[in-house]
Amino acid sequence: MEEKQRKKIILTALNEAHKAFDLDEVPVGAVIFHSQTGEIIAKAHNLVEKKKNPLQHAEMQVLEKAIKKINDKFLGGYSIFITLEPCVMCAGAIAWARLDALYYGASDPKTGAIEQGAKVFTHSQTHHKLKIEKWSNLECGALMTQFFKRKRK
Repeated sequence: MEEKQRKKIILTALNEAHKAFDLDEVPVGAVIFHSQTGEIIAKAHNLVEKKKNPLQHAEMQVLEKAIKKINDKFLGGYSIFITLEPCVMCAGAIAWARLDALYYGASDPKTGAIEQGAKVFTHSQTHHKLKIEKWSNLECGALMTQFFKRKRK
């Protein structure tokens, strides 16, 4: 995939995270895209507070949209970019969806499940292994910091 397409994916996810921020949701955005071409097929942001449902993380939203769009329970041939390292619930859902790759922009030392905590994809019991890569982006982490500073005031 070209660098231009990668930047478009990151910017789309960041736009989604900003939508969540504006709704006073934890600012996480997620995008599912074709692994080879980079064509975006779904995008979403957190809606936990709005829907009063802890399952409405950006990742769960985007997985549901992508599955509906391609009309298949598996997302082989597609990848996901998330502005924040996914939690254990979302990492599990990503594994079940059988995506090709998982990319994320910022680490989550409290609830992350990739490089932190549960480290979901390094367990031998994980039924689906996928490529994992951190696409470091300063804005992803800065948006989280700004959100929680605002919450503490």
